[in-house]
Amino acid sequence: MKMMKRTFILSLLILTGFLSGFQPASAATVDLRDMDFTRVHPKVRIKDIVELEGARGNQLTGVGLVTGLAGTGDKSPMANQMLRNMLQHFGVTADEKATKSKNVAVVSLTATLPPYTRPGQTIDVSVNALGDAKSLQGGTLLQAPLKGADGVIYAVAQGPVLVGGYSVGGAAASRSKNIPTSGLLPGGALVEREVPTDYTIGGQLALLLRDPDFTTAQRIADAINRQYGAIAYPSDAGRVIVALPGQYVAAPTTFLANVEKLELEPDSVARVAVNERTGTVVMGGDVKISSVAVAHGGLTVSVQEDPNVVQPEPFSGGTTAVERRTDITVNEDGTSMIAMPATTTVRELVRVMNAIGAPPRDIIEILQAIAKAGALHGELVNM
Repeated sequence: MKMMKRTFILSLLILTGFLSGFQPASAATVDLRDMDFTRVHPKVRIKDIVELEGARGNQLTGVGLVTGLAGTGDKSPMANQMLRNMLQHFGVTADEKATKSKNVAVVSLTATLPPYTRPGQTIDVSVNALGDAKSLQGGTLLQAPLKGADGVIYAVAQGPVLVGGYSVGGAAASRSKNIPTSGLLPGGALVEREVPTDYTIGGQLALLLRDPDFTTAQRIADAINRQYGAIAYPSDAGRVIVALPGQYVAAPTTFLANVEKLELEPDSVARVAVNERTGTVVMGGDVKISSVAVAHGGLTVSVQEDPNVVQPEPFSGGTTAVERRTDITVNEDGTSMIAMPATTTVRELVRVMNAIGAPPRDIIEILQAIAKAGALHGELVNM
């Protein structure tokens, strides 16, 4: 026991001496010039950024009746009428008094029929109360048709409703969690009819960009042309037309499978998204900032350009170049100055302000002020 105690004390002394060799960084001064902020542009597959024109999902809707509720159903006449109609469909005659029940609820049904879905497959269905039901927990949806915008039945839904919340209460108090009047039927609808999908017209197909961009559209066409020759071209920022090569006219699926695997580096619009309610700042791309100085309360932010002319060595045959240098300084009352050279992006400005402990809402207000001054070269989106 004594040996273990001595070993513990010795280890504690060694650890204390080891930590004493490190001096904590000052909370007032942070130097980030040695940190590497190189942005990596990853390559992505074509299939991750495009959709095939003509291969689209279709929305389905319906109205159904949920039964088996423990007194948390509808009190409205709508539920009673629907219950009577359902009983009459099965040859059961019931008057209005006999169908008054708090154990049923009228619900709306919504689902999406994905492309290439065949009869016999199943899809998920969202269930939402239409009346004054308090909870759908424990209920079962009776068979209900799901129709498309054309009025045709494409699927039939039925099954137990899964609810991610609850609602309980008494005469003087109640308690609820999440939304007990909304639920889900995982795989609860059986597809009865498929939607025809035709994505090749005249030996051509079209790729639709999920995030339209002229540069990305051109890069997609270039990636395809490098592999198969001059068969692709962008018709606009969100659409790339591809002609099927002769050997793939009879097998377009094989051609698409090969095209989907091609990689490229997509481009993106310089964009900053902010949410004042949550204090969230999301930066898409390297959003540039011109020379600007902002004073916000006790916080002062300055961005200054300092171009430096670099002369070549005598008789070297080189050319004179301009090396751009940017200094960002942030000063807060009661703290030292923070200097961060060689950066012109919002990302590094936010990083510096985080280093001094600036609240997210202050950062958002400063970014909004910089944008209004015309010094933010990108799109500022308020979520």
